[in-house]
Amino acid sequence: MQVFTDLAQVPDGFGPSAVTIGNFDGVHRGHQAVLGRLVRLARADDYVAVAVTFDPHPAVVHRPATAPELLTGLTDRLDLLTDTGLDAVLVVPYSLGFAAQDPEEFVTRYLTGALGARSVVVGHDVRFGRDNSGTLATMVELGGAHGFEVVAIDDVGECQAEATGSRQRWSSSAVRALLAEGDVAQAADILGRPHRVRGTVVHGDARGRELGFPTANLGAIAGLVPADGVYAGWLRRPALAEQEPGHPDVRLPAAISIGTNPTFDGVERRVEAYVLDRTDLDLYDEQVVLEFVEHLRPTLRFDGIEPLVHQMHDDVARARVVLGP
Repeated sequence: MQVFTDLAQVPDGFGPSAVTIGNFDGVHRGHQAVLGRLVRLARADDYVAVAVTFDPHPAVVHRPATAPELLTGLTDRLDLLTDTGLDAVLVVPYSLGFAAQDPEEFVTRYLTGALGARSVVVGHDVRFGRDNSGTLATMVELGGAHGFEVVAIDDVGECQAEATGSRQRWSSSAVRALLAEGDVAQAADILGRPHRVRGTVVHGDARGRELGFPTANLGAIAGLVPADGVYAGWLRRPALAEQEPGHPDVRLPAAISIGTNPTFDGVERRVEAYVLDRTDLDLYDEQVVLEFVEHLRPTLRFDGIEPLVHQMHDDVARARVVLGP
C-alpha cells in the first residue's frame, strides 16, 4: 500500500481512483466494511482504491481540551488500513487552514485534482469543507460538476458481542468506553481483532526481574491504554518481523500489567509485559506492540512480596490457559 503524507507526494496522473474519507480511528469492523466495499468497487472498475485520512485528528485541532484519546497511533492505523486491501492512503496534515477550505476547493484539490477520483464512497451523514458545510447533497452536486459518481452507504451499525451475546455498536467511541472498563474482549468484538498499543521498551525498576518475572516496560506509548489491571495478551516485535518474518519470537504470549504498582507505593502509571516463561529476552530500546486478549483481574495491593509472587504465578497460569499452547 502506498502512503502519501503530502499532496506533493502523489504522482502526476494518479488514478483513476475510488476514494473514501474518514478518520478511521481503530479501523474497527464498521470501517472495515466500508473500506471493503470501496475496494470491491475499485476492483470492478479497475480503479485505484484510496482512503483519505487526517493527522492529527480534527477534534485535536478544533477542541483540544475535550478531544477523545485515539485508539491507535498513526503507525498502527496505517498498518490496519493496509490489511483492508487498499492500494493507497493519503494522510492529510489537518490544520485550521485546511479546515477553512470550502467544499468545492477540497474536492477539486484533493479528490479530483490529486487523486483522480472517479468514484467517491461516503456515508449518508458525510460532512466536509468549511464549518462542515458540505453534505451528501453537496458531494453529489460536485460529482456531477467534476466527473465522479457518489456512492452513499448506510451506516454499518452493530454486531453480536461473542462474550455476552449483547449488541455492540461498531464505533470508536464504543471501543473507548469498553477499554475504560477493561473489557478488552468485547472491544475486540467491535475491532475484529485484539486492541493494541505500541511503545518503546525502557528501563524500569527491575523489580519484576528480582521477583522472577522480568517485564518489558513501555514508554512513549501510542494508542489508548485500557483500564488498570492484569491482562492476557501478546507481545509483537515489528522490527524482528520485518527482518526475519518466520522467527518464533515475532509474537510472544504475555501477561500484561497496567497500573501504579500499589504494593510498592508506586505513583507512576505503567504498562509492562512479562513474556511467559522467558527470562532471556533483551528488548530494551526496541519498539513493541502489545495486544490485549482478556482481562484477568483488577490491580490489587498485596501485604508483602510472598502473596504478590503467588498471585503473579496464578496470573501467568491463567494467561497461559487463555492464550493456548
